[in-house]
Amino acid sequence: MSVEWESGREWREGVGRGDLVLLDGFHALKHALRFGAEVRTVVADDPGAVRALAAELAPDVEAEVARLVRPAELKALLPRVHPTGVAALAVRPDRAAGLAALGRLPRPAPVVVLDNPRNLGNVGAVVRLAAGFGATGVVTRGDLDPWHPNVVRAGAGLHYATTVERVTLDGLPPGPLYALDPEGEDIRALTLPDDALLAFGSERHGISPELRARADHLVSLPMRPQVSSYNLATSVAMALFHWGGPAVHEEGGEHS
Repeated sequence: MSVEWESGREWREGVGRGDLVLLDGFHALKHALRFGAEVRTVVADDPGAVRALAAELAPDVEAEVARLVRPAELKALLPRVHPTGVAALAVRPDRAAGLAALGRLPRPAPVVVLDNPRNLGNVGAVVRLAAGFGATGVVTRGDLDPWHPNVVRAGAGLHYATTVERVTLDGLPPGPLYALDPEGEDIRALTLPDDALLAFGSERHGISPELRARADHLVSLPMRPQVSSYNLATSVAMALFHWGGPAVHEEGGEHS
């Protein structure tokens, strides 16, 4: 039995399991490994090229990538092959542990709440922002799965760098709820506490009435008149930047 056939078989057996997450592309794999994901299977059209990519872009996980990657014909396993020619399956974090982490106080950084988001790519972009800013987590309300493969792809594997869960209104983590709303107080006049819940409405309808009624504070972002709205990820970035973000280090982070 060839290594390629065996890796393809392992992939097909794992891809339908609800406890495994698709990591599409090298950057998703790199970030997942950096932040402790249990990666089960890594497949690539050219494992040597992936090892070289790890040596160039992520020497901190190079040895782990080299150990895991196996040859496989990706177009036979995936509907769309990432330009970096690699994909992986990793264990989805335990939900109970995630909810416990979100509920733990005191909290060092806010939790981002997405109220019934509709666009998978936007949610992934928010996860990536939350990870970069060091937010405690991202929670969603509604029927969108924040661990959908398209969300994980847009988040570049950084779901593993924060806590990402779907909750009900009654299941929101503790803390004062700051809801972004055009009628709210200008965010520039406020100091956002570390234990805040920063809530953002859907791309089309904004904050739902039930979440708005639960809010402790309504907050608005500065916006020129006659401009209808910002992109969801842009709004989250502005609010997290106003909160403060991670401590400043001498060496900057990656831009890829």
